[in-house]
Amino acid sequence: MDAASKKAYVIAIVLQVIYTGFSVLSKVALDNGMSIFVFNFYRQATGSLILLPLALLFQRKNVTSMPLMLLLKLFLCALFGNTLSLNVYNVSLKLTSATLVAAAGNAVPAVTLCMALLLRMEVVNLRSSSGITKVSGAALCLAGVLVMAFYAGPGLSPVSRHRAFAAHAPGSGAHSSTSKEAWIVGTFLMVINNMAWSLSAVWQVDRCIVFTSVLVHPSMSYFHLQARILKEFPNRMLVAVSLCVFSALQSLVVAAVAERDFSRWKQRLDVSLVAIAYNGFVVTEECRTTCKRGVWR
Repeated sequence: MDAASKKAYVIAIVLQVIYTGFSVLSKVALDNGMSIFVFNFYRQATGSLILLPLALLFQRKNVTSMPLMLLLKLFLCALFGNTLSLNVYNVSLKLTSATLVAAAGNAVPAVTLCMALLLRMEVVNLRSSSGITKVSGAALCLAGVLVMAFYAGPGLSPVSRHRAFAAHAPGSGAHSSTSKEAWIVGTFLMVINNMAWSLSAVWQVDRCIVFTSVLVHPSMSYFHLQARILKEFPNRMLVAVSLCVFSALQSLVVAAVAERDFSRWKQRLDVSLVAIAYNGFVVTEECRTTCKRGVWR
């Protein structure tokens, strides 16, 4: 394995760690009363405030060269890949747990394979070892998600026995803060969210990488859509800031319609602020820029 391949694996592992922090902090913020839709708007707005000044400073001359059709593509890409996807993700996270959401992400390769087969973009030879491996892996992914959705085992953390956690210990199980019905609904919302990412993969990428492209990271299928835009307009900075700004504006409209109690918009100095800063500064920008570089190359 050459140095470039090792570097790609290291980056993939780092991204997984970063996204783990994203899921955990987001879950804590939502459980502390943060509005789902307001949270998504603040996240995208924070990312926009970081990238927009940089784009105006370094890419001012290239802004006028962006055609109207490209802006429309970027708007739609932000709408489906950022705004709608993240809102569904946050609803699912609110109803379930960070662990479940992370586990459900493992269903993306399986769903992608099923869609590719239905659209005849992927061929599986069940007489070959690769075909058997693909089908077996897809079945295990889906089985794991179903187990997480329908089976509530006993709590594993011994800290729950401490008196400080006594109010939450009895009968908490795996679904401590949500009912079983909400847990199941949240699980399938996450699956629907993953299906949206997978659909963008089978529509936008070559069939030879439809299945394998999402194995590194669930959201990589969405970045293939952005990679096609980058081939048309090879300016990663302007594409990134356009997607972030469009998503922030769209999220503002969604939040204004869904959350009319403006007292929920007030930001407290607690973990919610940390989650917004982490998502805006670290996840939205660093992971997006890193992924785009990898896909583009």
